[in-house]
Amino acid sequence: MFIEWFSEFNPIMQAFLATCFTWFVTALGASVVFFFKDVNRRFLDGMLGFAAGVMIAASFWSLLAPSIVMAEEMDQPAWLPAAIGFLLGGLFLWGMDKVLPHLHVGYPIEEAEGIKTRWQKSVLLVMAITLHNIPEGLAVGVAFGALYDGHSSATLAGAIALAVGIGLQNFPEGTSVAAPLHRAGMSRLKSFWYGQLSGVVEPIAGVLGAAAVIFIKPILPYALAFAAGAMIYVVIEELIPESQLEKDIHIATGGAMLGFTIMMILDVALG
Repeated sequence: MFIEWFSEFNPIMQAFLATCFTWFVTALGASVVFFFKDVNRRFLDGMLGFAAGVMIAASFWSLLAPSIVMAEEMDQPAWLPAAIGFLLGGLFLWGMDKVLPHLHVGYPIEEAEGIKTRWQKSVLLVMAITLHNIPEGLAVGVAFGALYDGHSSATLAGAIALAVGIGLQNFPEGTSVAAPLHRAGMSRLKSFWYGQLSGVVEPIAGVLGAAAVIFIKPILPYALAFAAGAMIYVVIEELIPESQLEKDIHIATGGAMLGFTIMMILDVALG
């Protein structure tokens, strides 16, 4: 059985393999450009909404709820690590947003954020997706790192469910980078390359997250909440606004509801 085979690896290797999977799904989303010249904008809006729903559900069931339980097990006020970590996660992404040059999907290059550069639009688009792949990789890494101490709220099945959920919502992220680049005249191969490149940071963040909570055990509940805060920041700052640029708010909202439900089922059924 897969879970029995996977359990033989140490948590850091598990985090690495899981985030390689999420990177692979990003590449799978980018590969859409090999089969279609363009991607319907309404479909993309629905998929971005789906990604937002997955991240919201994962932030609570996979990250905040375990953070609260672990704080209680460590004889800390249950709300304290969750509140502090959540706000620090949002603050971290806000700081990255101000510094790292990037461009959100659907916006002209004149509206690029972060430090002003002369980078090409393709690079700025990749940087935007890379920016919010950091908390996704971190979330998966921390979830697997939490298994090391055997906390009651941390299970291998739950960590795998989180990786599967993050992987599912990575598909539209790969597409959202590759499709606009191909539409603008870039070759299919080069568009795919840039699309998958946005996911390469996830294995790095995953390994760092797992290692951090294993070697610095007291930060575990804070780290879980930190990842949740960073992901919610991405949802509110980027995914929801981008999914509604074309005013197809019902499609984006329906996608978000579906994504939330699927991630909730994954986490509750497997976790």
